[in-house]
Amino acid sequence: MSARTYQVRTYGCQMNVHDSERLSGLLEDAGYVAAPEGAQADVVVFNTCAVRENADNKLYGNLGHLAPAKTANPDMQIAVGGCLAQKDRGEIVRRAPWVDVVFGTHNIGSLPTLLDRARHNRHAEIEILESLEVFPSTLPARRDSAHSGWVSISVGCNNTCTFCIVPSLRGRERDRRPGDVLAEVSALVAEGVLEVTLLGQNVNSYGVEFGDRYAFGKLLRACGGVEGLERVRFTSPHPKDFTDDVIAAMAETPNVCHQLHMPLQSGSDRLLREMRRSYRSARYLSIIDKVRAAMPDAAITTDIIVGFPGETEADFQATLDVVAQSRFASAFTFQYSKRPGTPAATMPDQLPKEVVRERYDRLVELQDDIAWQLNKEQVGRVVEVVVATGEGRKDADTHRMSGRARDNRLVHFTPGDHPIRPGDVVETVITYAAPHHLVADGALRSHRRTRAGDNHEAGLRPKTPGVTLGLPGFGVPAPATGGCG
Repeated sequence: MSARTYQVRTYGCQMNVHDSERLSGLLEDAGYVAAPEGAQADVVVFNTCAVRENADNKLYGNLGHLAPAKTANPDMQIAVGGCLAQKDRGEIVRRAPWVDVVFGTHNIGSLPTLLDRARHNRHAEIEILESLEVFPSTLPARRDSAHSGWVSISVGCNNTCTFCIVPSLRGRERDRRPGDVLAEVSALVAEGVLEVTLLGQNVNSYGVEFGDRYAFGKLLRACGGVEGLERVRFTSPHPKDFTDDVIAAMAETPNVCHQLHMPLQSGSDRLLREMRRSYRSARYLSIIDKVRAAMPDAAITTDIIVGFPGETEADFQATLDVVAQSRFASAFTFQYSKRPGTPAATMPDQLPKEVVRERYDRLVELQDDIAWQLNKEQVGRVVEVVVATGEGRKDADTHRMSGRARDNRLVHFTPGDHPIRPGDVVETVITYAAPHHLVADGALRSHRRTRAGDNHEAGLRPKTPGVTLGLPGFGVPAPATGGCG
């Protein structure tokens, strides 16, 4: 009998993308195989997000589309996990009774067992734990990319931002031991990965569990000692916990990228208090000044919410002022979305949608203009690009390929006659700038074939086992070659 096939559909942030890699690894260890492109899988897993208001509509709409397939094939199984599952629980099965399994953010490791149980018992299995029992990184993972990998350093969040539902769904912050993190990084590099991104809801508070407030800066420096690791990124930091030693580690560790994604949310000090963000605009701007003093080439990006309850025109203007002063390379801008169960959802003075939309459009116009100005400064510069897949939607039409520069800018380049694979590294000269990408249409300066490129060409993706080693100390990292300095 042939193995049952699976498909994992992911919504939301990088945390969810990485959790989906874990789900794929678990299913493959249990004997499932990935469904061919375009084929209907025997098991479809939805890994959901609850941050935005339309997340519910998107999930139930997609579940509705699968209902006829489930009717035609009763042996097909549908599972729903992630933040929306943690929030809605049994409501999912009530609204979509053809769902077989519902599991939460704290027990993704239970998925294969729950699928077996549901198939045996012929009824839906719902398992939602209230706290983390097994750290997700102790689970196997089937990685999506041959050249880059996510590495969680913590899960959960200790902050109490009034607009955010994540702490109630992901729980309190739990930190991995540094040795576990470095072991996973080394395991990825051993399989050809060139770049890792360290993940946490608040990477700057890393170390709170084992009493070292400087642990994150030490971890960045330790990554500099991993031979073969060319790029290190991280997301997301919180301004209230950002320390000068992290800036120094970024500037002094050659493979740590000069790129910083630091959420602002609002430029209004009054709204920052209402949001419980624990910093003010002056503090935020001082961090940016220090980063640029240490790394003049740093590309800084951010998150901004427009239309938080009670936002006045003066509050919004304060945000525009901070954006103009910060000169972000890009920004993820959001219209405020009321999430049930958060303090902000019951605040007075919820703004009309038309007011929020008008302000949002003004913010996007300002930010796009700033990003375009900054990108124009890149024209004529030589950039190193790690070639990727799926970054350029029009690449086939333009005969280009795409990838990310060291500062994470998206670059579309002309490969010429070079047999370039995703995962290879090229150097090229920027010839054109747009607000959201760069173009390099000249001849390549160099092309370096990599093991990641070999693996991509062979159809191989890293599969890492769970890692747990305990807590070694941080040693002096060996000199690193290459990198983002």
